[in-house]
Amino acid sequence: MLAKLSTRPLLRRCAVTGTAGLALLGTSLPPAKEAGPDLSRFYRQKVTWAACPGEGAPKDMQCGRITVPLDYSRPRAGTLELALARYRATGDRRGSVVLNFGGPGGAGVPQFAGGGKDFMDLTDNYDIVTFDPRGVGRSSPVSCGDGEEEIDLPDDGTEVARAPRAVLDGLRRAADACARHSGPVLPHIGTVNASRDMDVMRQALGDKKLNYLGFSYGTRLGAVYAAQFPDKVGRLVLDGVDTLTEPLTEQGKAGARGQQKALEEFITWCAKDIACPLGTDAREGRERIVRLVGSLDAKPAPSAFGDAFTGQDLVGAMASALYSEELWPALERALSSLVETGDTQAIESFTAGALRPGRRDQGEVPRGGGLVDEEDVPLDNLPSALMAINCADDPDRPGGRQILAGLGRLRAEYERASPVFGPYRLTEVLMCYGRPRGTDFIRDEVKDVDTPKMLLVGTRGDPATPYGWTVETARRLGSPAVVLDNRGGGHTGYTSSKCVHGKVDAFLLYGTLPADGSSCGAEEERA
Repeated sequence: MLAKLSTRPLLRRCAVTGTAGLALLGTSLPPAKEAGPDLSRFYRQKVTWAACPGEGAPKDMQCGRITVPLDYSRPRAGTLELALARYRATGDRRGSVVLNFGGPGGAGVPQFAGGGKDFMDLTDNYDIVTFDPRGVGRSSPVSCGDGEEEIDLPDDGTEVARAPRAVLDGLRRAADACARHSGPVLPHIGTVNASRDMDVMRQALGDKKLNYLGFSYGTRLGAVYAAQFPDKVGRLVLDGVDTLTEPLTEQGKAGARGQQKALEEFITWCAKDIACPLGTDAREGRERIVRLVGSLDAKPAPSAFGDAFTGQDLVGAMASALYSEELWPALERALSSLVETGDTQAIESFTAGALRPGRRDQGEVPRGGGLVDEEDVPLDNLPSALMAINCADDPDRPGGRQILAGLGRLRAEYERASPVFGPYRLTEVLMCYGRPRGTDFIRDEVKDVDTPKMLLVGTRGDPATPYGWTVETARRLGSPAVVLDNRGGGHTGYTSSKCVHGKVDAFLLYGTLPADGSSCGAEEERA
């Protein structure tokens, strides 16, 4: 039989989290240190700050913008505006700390409006600044439209000969849709260009060095910046450390394994409650989840947003909810509503907006490079940008021949990693098909950086960025990397562990680093 999976990207919950996901387009760029076109006009600009638009913006948050080249190799070929936001220093100002919350594809400005208070300790001495990277949020947002393609993945060997070509056809249609709806920014999206944008931002903020706190995908961005601009690195913190070396196919399997482990821990916790919608036997609960996903794929439920809610929509919602144990009670209640009454509204809150068409008409494509209004950001922007950035960053993803020859094997490998999340993660990987080859820069050049000491935080129970990636990336970056071992759970440590929070603040504010390999215990109170 065949399992039908949608190429419609699922919106991930925006939080101080992100997942190593999958993606679309990329161009290989030379290291920034090489001689290139004249960028002086971009480096001469300064940010003009003003009140943020919209009624919901905090009164003490200010907004601004910078202009960057669309194509750094041809800076006269067009420009983009990037949206910025800041909270001003309340004490003796020493400069700025730039934040990236992850994704890839997470818009920094709206996350700052909702969660910026978690970082107020840093305003003792610094402005804290975030931004919507190119292709994200208000900064020329990419989109794949509101259409949906069905991909048939073989459950067994009986239809492997026919199914892969159908898969390739669906993937090609999906790639074409993304190109139609995204405009000229799409070929120039990716972490290498985002890092160069961040250096323009550093100068526009008036900072000689970049002080930076990046979460999840934001750690990849920080590492790339350290490789491109080593002499501009100030105090740099990477929390929830991403891999710099594993190809997307391996990242997807690692992500599926981490999510499966988190799901099993949730089910064990839920089973202790007599009202658990999955029952009081953990093993039976795991089987019920698999059946629930399968039944919704076969017969989707009516969505709270007027669309169909499929099993893969449920998988995406659970993936978001499993980032933090603090979300487990809400996930239990949402599953109860789904199982008992068929009500999808609560579970869809973890992927808010994923099933609704964006406000932009399908035929409209952003062309000018200016900021778009918040209400005009496509509702699929986060997953569309996630795909675009991850594929742009990786040269090693399955090509047509590999898919034709090995789709059945890939499906089996992903299902072994997780019967629930495996097919979902495989679809993410396959969505890179039909896009230009990603850059070699991250794989080949981001290593042995010549920078001041930097702090890497790895969390042992992280479902999205395994602790092993912290160790691997620290080894890759070389002697500047100092590792803090957070022995707790959840994705990233700064907002969940008082110990991690304190050590990160001590470094960013005062330059005080913990000893390499020191730890924060799992028993530490939450921040």
